[in-house]
Amino acid sequence: MSNDPLHGKTLQTIVEQLVDFYGFDTLGELVKIKCFNENPSVKSSLTFLRKTDWARKKVEDLYIKTLPKFP
Repeated sequence: MSNDPLHGKTLQTIVEQLVDFYGFDTLGELVKIKCFNENPSVKSSLTFLRKTDWARKKVEDLYIKTLPKFP
């Protein structure tokens, strides 16, 4: 068993859970990237995050910090 909280989670699952929890407005404040602030959608965010390692890392870090708050 992995201790990695991201183990087995797809990027899509991570983004969808964060959007469900925060909404794009708050998510765009917490992770200042264009795909969350201008015409945001899960699909466009995934396209950007898959190509942009630093942005993906920020989203993954936020996900790990948010895990205890998820219902």
